This record gives sequence, C-alpha cells and structure tokens, in this order.
Amino acid sequence: MRKAGLIVVSLLLLAMVFDAGGVAQTAQAGWQARLRQELPLLGHRNWILIVDSAYPLQTAAGIETLETDASQLAVTQAVLAELGRTTHVRPVVFLDKELQYVPAQDYAEVNAYREGLKKALKPYPVQSLLHEEILRRLSEEAKTYKVLVLKTTMTVPYTSVFLQLDCRYLSAEGEQRIRAAMQAAGAR
Repeated sequence: MRKAGLIVVSLLLLAMVFDAGGVAQTAQAGWQARLRQELPLLGHRNWILIVDSAYPLQTAAGIETLETDASQLAVTQAVLAELGRTTHVRPVVFLDKELQYVPAQDYAEVNAYREGLKKALKPYPVQSLLHEEILRRLSEEAKTYKVLVLKTTMTVPYTSVFLQLDCRYLSAEGEQRIRAAMQAAGAR
C-alpha cells in the first residue's frame, strides 16, 4: 500500500512538471537562473543579447543560446534589472538601425514594442547600427569573449537588443585619466 502511494505521488509530480504551464515556468526559471549564475563571471567586453525567435543559432564556442519562452520586453526588463543589481558591469546598448524602419502595416505590434523598448532603455544611451555590422562585431568578439544569447518569442524583425557589458566602476573619463597619468610618467 505504501509503495502504491509513493507511485501516485511520483506520477502527480511528473504530471505537474510536464504540463504546458510547467514547461514554460521551467524554461523561464531556467534562463533567469542561468543569467544570475553567469553574471558574476561576465565582465567588460562580454555581451548579452535579447533576440527575436528567428535569430540564428550561432556555433562559435564563445556563444551560449538559451530559450526563454518569454516576450522580448519582459526579458529585456528582467536582464536590465539584474544588471542594475550588479556592482561590476553596466550595459552599453545597441539596437538594429533597421528597427526604425520596420513598417507598422506589416507588423501591428512594432509601434507598441518600440515604445516599450524606449521606456525600458530610457536610463541608457542607445547606439543604432546596421544589423550586419553588429553581427560582424559579435562574430569577432565571440572568438575571445563570452556572448550569452536569450531567445524570446518575438516575431518582428530587427528587434534584438544587444548589450555589451562595460566596467561599472571605471568610467571613460576615469580610463582617460589613467592613460594620461601613464603617458606623463613615460609608461607604456
């Protein structure tokens, strides 16, 4: 009798894990846990990408892709919140230049996405580059530095958010002062 009860409980637990909601929750919890696990290891020159569902699976050794099963804005907001809690890195934001030209008559949700993205990225300077230029840069960077790709359920082209990580505790001005001091001292 006791063994039968254990089997019933085990089957119920398996059913909860494999139902549609459970799979989605596991995927979401999985990517967020992986992000929190990776963040302490990531530093300046690493990248985090939040991409649409058709973004290609890249094969370079330095690129890791995770399926989020979540909306692009939700993932972007969650990643920015996690980065906001770090003491060592901050995001430098790149968007596809093409996003400005994606027609609303072809993609009804693009205007709402652009507005939501604008709000989410408000605290950060944003650079727009051609998609191919960003991909070229990533291909080079992935040879040396880790790139974490978070794939979303987005089905609008050119909506990816590319976050190049930079050192939070050293500003560009601080770096310039260090270089100027080195030059003044004759150091290389």
